[in-house]
Amino acid sequence: MAQITVYGATWCPDCRRTKAFLSNHQVDYTWVDIDADPAGLAVVERIQSGGRTIPTVVFEDGSHLLEPTDEELARKLGIKVAAERSSYDLVVVGGGPAGLAAAIYAAREGIDCVVVDSGGLGGNAGLTERIENYPGFPDGIGGAELMNRFVQQAQRYGVELVAGTSVSNLRGLAQDAEVTLGSGQQVSAHAVLLCMGSTYRRLGIPGEDDLIGAGVHFCATCDGPFYRGAEELLVVGGGNAALEEGMFLSKFAKRIRIVQNGPRLTASQLLQDKARADPRFIIHTDTSLRRLRGEGRLEAVEAVDNRSGEEITWTPAAAFIFIGQNPNSKLADGLATMDRWGFVRTSDTFATSLPWLFAAGDVRSGSTKQLASAVGEGVAALLAIRSYLQQHHHLPMIEIND
Repeated sequence: MAQITVYGATWCPDCRRTKAFLSNHQVDYTWVDIDADPAGLAVVERIQSGGRTIPTVVFEDGSHLLEPTDEELARKLGIKVAAERSSYDLVVVGGGPAGLAAAIYAAREGIDCVVVDSGGLGGNAGLTERIENYPGFPDGIGGAELMNRFVQQAQRYGVELVAGTSVSNLRGLAQDAEVTLGSGQQVSAHAVLLCMGSTYRRLGIPGEDDLIGAGVHFCATCDGPFYRGAEELLVVGGGNAALEEGMFLSKFAKRIRIVQNGPRLTASQLLQDKARADPRFIIHTDTSLRRLRGEGRLEAVEAVDNRSGEEITWTPAAAFIFIGQNPNSKLADGLATMDRWGFVRTSDTFATSLPWLFAAGDVRSGSTKQLASAVGEGVAALLAIRSYLQQHHHLPMIEIND
């Protein structure tokens, strides 16, 4: 395997994902923190003609990849990412908290299962710098460390994990499903569990991508405690999620600035009244963010008043973006019933409109988008799948006593 160098920063979630993928596949690499190594930063800027996109991965032959997906890394390094067999009881699509929890329970219940994930195992939780609200860790735990524990437990039970390859197609075959991987490999399964999660909607403005995890966040309960004692935190969005998360953030900061692009807040009237009655809240409507500034850390937020055209600059300790989430549900398009936002609709037993197809976690309509509930949904969905397999595919009964 060719020696490679990864240029990045400790605050960069995509850098952590890339490093985890390389380590999981036993690929040797050299890590260069461009915040601490001016020569490394100079290399990145030279490669990108002044740009600073990270991670920048440089290979022995001089070629490079900028912010690569795990699938792109696998192809570049010649890593064969394939399922070991052609048929399974269950294929879990997505190796985040819901998918890994389901796989662990599947293994304990004698269900032959494979987990397939196009990125690094752990999902969004694995990219979170610190998780403070997961039960059992009173002092908090790093997202990558927690998800690594999930992976290790799944491996201890013999779960087959295929990371770095996508599922490109899914279709029914009588009572079974045919799953096509990105490599073209086809496997059949008696059941499929969709756990692809969702992606936070981004503002799409200059500076945003560079500062994610370094003052730009999408989860108040995950990252809010880092800003205890801050003078000001900025919340982008005017819906229920934005105001609820703003209320939570008010535990840590002296002032919460709410910025809504539209002419009015869209949260429930109760939440609006509560925010307006709190002197710590400053609310701006009809205001658009234009740019996020900072060298390695958020330093300023540039905005404009849509009515007057006035340009405004704020200097919050951090900006929390709550403008919704996009489900990673494209694979289920045309198969399962979706809600109007594209999340997969399920029954109370996590079954979709197809008998062999189930969904759990953030991709599911009505999910809470919280780590602990995603784990619970994964387990509950697996138990429903067990019942389905027992009824339709003669899965033997196995008693689990602990």
